[in-house]
Amino acid sequence: MKDALELWDSFFIAFSALLPLINPLGTALVFLGLVGDAPAATYRSLARKIAFNNIVFLGIIELLGSAILHFFGISLPIIQFAGGIVIASMGWSVLNQTDAPLTSDSSAGIQADPDTRLASFQQKTFYPFTFPITSGPGTLVVMLTLATRAEGRSLTLNTIRHCGLFLAVIVLSILVYVCYANAPRLTRAIPPATAHGILRVVAFILMCIGVQIAWNGLSTLLLSVLHP
Repeated sequence: MKDALELWDSFFIAFSALLPLINPLGTALVFLGLVGDAPAATYRSLARKIAFNNIVFLGIIELLGSAILHFFGISLPIIQFAGGIVIASMGWSVLNQTDAPLTSDSSAGIQADPDTRLASFQQKTFYPFTFPITSGPGTLVVMLTLATRAEGRSLTLNTIRHCGLFLAVIVLSILVYVCYANAPRLTRAIPPATAHGILRVVAFILMCIGVQIAWNGLSTLLLSVLHP
């Protein structure tokens, strides 16, 4: 009973901390804006690969993140600063792109071969679709923090807490798949002009998140210089 409570406690803490950062519904709009006019099958295929990549990526960060940063001599503030700039640039790119059609229809095959477009998008399933759009530097920092918190006084407790954290990653990745695979349906529920407006708002928020993450890292670095 106590082990089950530890498992669910770790799961709910991780889920509540990671959900606003991954934000499957909000990032699905950014994903929709980057992919644009493509068949529904393309969205499903990309969503499946992104969800799988997200599980593997965050699982590796959970288990080896601290060791990897230590090996390369990279501090968390540097991750925040560099990653925040990347996220801000992605948000800026989407914010300033032209209003391309967000709907998918049969005319897509006339403009480009669906297999060619799918192959082109599949090259981007890890970067930028998985990182930093789905799981950015903020998610990495939180994962590292949660992984550190999961370290208990015994091997059993460590395993249970890490299982709860990994379970939260799996559930969130499933939500990512559902939202990304059904991203084109968003344009059927709301007018195209409204969809573009929402996309711009989400892109602006994404840019602000990137700036905030970069500032958090930069402020820590500046403090270390001014107050050594």
